[in-house]
Amino acid sequence: MTETAPSTDGLKRGLKARHMQMIAIGGSIGTGLFVASGGTIAQAGPGGSLLAYGLIGLMVLLLMQSLGEMSARLPVAGSFQTYASVFVNRHFGFAIGWNYWFNWAITVAAELVAAGIVMSYWLPDVPGWIWAGIFLLVLTALNALSTKAFGESEYWLAMIKVITVIVFLVCGVAMVLGIMGGSSPGFSNWSSGDAPFVGGWLSVISVFMIAGFSFQGTELVGVAAGEAENPRRDIPKAIKAVFWRIMLFYVGAIFIIGTLLPYTDPTLLASGESDIASSPFTMVFERAGIAFAAALMNAVILSAILSAGNSGLYASARMLYSMARDGKAPKIFGRLNRRGVPVPAMLLTASVGLFGFLTALIGQGSAYTWLLNVSGLSGFIAWVGIAVSHYKFRKAYIASGQDLAQLPYRAPLFPLGPILAFVILIVVIAGQNYEAVLQGRVLEVLSSYIGLPIFLLLWAGHWWKTRKQPEVKVDPWSLR
Repeated sequence: MTETAPSTDGLKRGLKARHMQMIAIGGSIGTGLFVASGGTIAQAGPGGSLLAYGLIGLMVLLLMQSLGEMSARLPVAGSFQTYASVFVNRHFGFAIGWNYWFNWAITVAAELVAAGIVMSYWLPDVPGWIWAGIFLLVLTALNALSTKAFGESEYWLAMIKVITVIVFLVCGVAMVLGIMGGSSPGFSNWSSGDAPFVGGWLSVISVFMIAGFSFQGTELVGVAAGEAENPRRDIPKAIKAVFWRIMLFYVGAIFIIGTLLPYTDPTLLASGESDIASSPFTMVFERAGIAFAAALMNAVILSAILSAGNSGLYASARMLYSMARDGKAPKIFGRLNRRGVPVPAMLLTASVGLFGFLTALIGQGSAYTWLLNVSGLSGFIAWVGIAVSHYKFRKAYIASGQDLAQLPYRAPLFPLGPILAFVILIVVIAGQNYEAVLQGRVLEVLSSYIGLPIFLLLWAGHWWKTRKQPEVKVDPWSLR
């Protein structure tokens, strides 16, 4: 099979190198950075927020190295669901696959809620559910065209985000140096009040969930590997870009925001969920004296939301398609149209986006926060699956007698990388909302941790149902 031929799971390899690069770069840049980052600074201070994002960034870097090694060698649409099934066991893979589908399906709904909130900046009298419905139709149409159409739309949407962050960093540095925006606060915001670490270690741990949600999407490059023209060449390049994305975009942006805005500033989303449209990026641009900054930045945030929703619909549909092909989901979801798009899987995922209409019932800010919490833990569980699968993958690769030098990409820190990532993930999962647990806030505990019992029930349920069925052995090294 040539690299440009259809993959063995029936999908068409229509994603070019530039698509893979931009999916890797832009996959994790969205509302987590543009919107939710202000809340982390308000909660943990500039130092605590920077530390939380830095630690999560390190963990994600290690995970992407693990995923890069597996997906470059075995580029399949099922990605870590397939790896978990083959290298751990079928029950674990079943739970990982459905967990990941649930994660991104809920994320699409969360992005639709956020879109309604952003649109209220311009048209406050239009109900958010109307915008949720409009954008759901747009995203579904983009995904229904073809893999190439998805790649092209994501390329340009991600490009807008990348350019915006770069401009923000340049303006931010100029403001810190006093070149623009009037007098510079210097580094006074890092020592005022309880800064730089507000609330100590517990506050740092409490913002891990938001930081983790911000980085979710980085693993999309593994799912997209199943439709990449030349995965053995393009995936290693994309994975190597992760370090610069983490350091420049996230750590750099958090540093600039924490330097220019005091953690007590009410615009950092600390005064209420209804302030979510007031992005810290917008506030910084406004203080730089750019008159049209608010409208422009909200347009950028809207493009970021559409990008995240576009990618989420793509990833969850491919995961559901892969599970259907493997017998882990109803067969109807394993069907493709003539353009190689898994339409039934996509439509089921899009239907979950109807949760965006919760905005009409319980309020935009509440719906956004609840959906973000639910999705956040599911993403961490998927990352646990990547770490565990990579550890077992490398052991199986060596046991099969193959040469490590033949791997298209080799994770440089194995076995420390997946082990360290696994440990950090367990700490984050256990302590992400300890305050709600200690204070007995049942609804918050439910929204924050519901992903864990769902995952365990999926695992146990699949084991119970298939415990008497012999497991079909698959030669993993034949997968393409």
